[in-house]
Amino acid sequence: MKSTPSTAELVEKVKPLVTPERWAHILRVAELARAIAERNGLDPERAYLAGLLHDAARDLPLEELLRLASPENEVERAHPLALHGRAARRLAEGWGVEDPEVLEAIEGHVYGVSPENGLGMALYVADVSEPGRGVNGEIRELALSGRLWEAYRKAVVNKVNYLQGKGVPVHPRTLEVYESLRHAP
Repeated sequence: MKSTPSTAELVEKVKPLVTPERWAHILRVAELARAIAERNGLDPERAYLAGLLHDAARDLPLEELLRLASPENEVERAHPLALHGRAARRLAEGWGVEDPEVLEAIEGHVYGVSPENGLGMALYVADVSEPGRGVNGEIRELALSGRLWEAYRKAVVNKVNYLQGKGVPVHPRTLEVYESLRHAP
């Protein structure tokens, strides 16, 4: 049985896999996910861990991305970068991360998670609204004010509307999340 790796060990695994710009983004997302978790009654250290690992596979060569995560649908075949969440999950599992909610958050940061996964919602919102992106500040503020569900809903709706407006196919899992949030009370 593997022991759970320390944050320092995971930093040593992730940092060499990504560009300096991506690493800076990862750190901003991890810190924001931690803050969002704190303000919404979630475990801040687990949120930080998910943030630290979410883009571990983002800068891998295409062949390595495909080795870690085979496309499951036409969107992933046409846009293999959509695989980076699933590939990052595979890396995290290989490094000894076993927390199912953290693993689901890592995988789902690309296309969304079930609203039952609070860490996944915190990571998704942190990723789309971290200050370095220069967008979605209102979503970030909603989440930091303790209104994570509302922020998450807005983030998913904005993503779907943006992609549809550009004529870009929306991942089927994103559409599932979108529909579940759109029809929720």
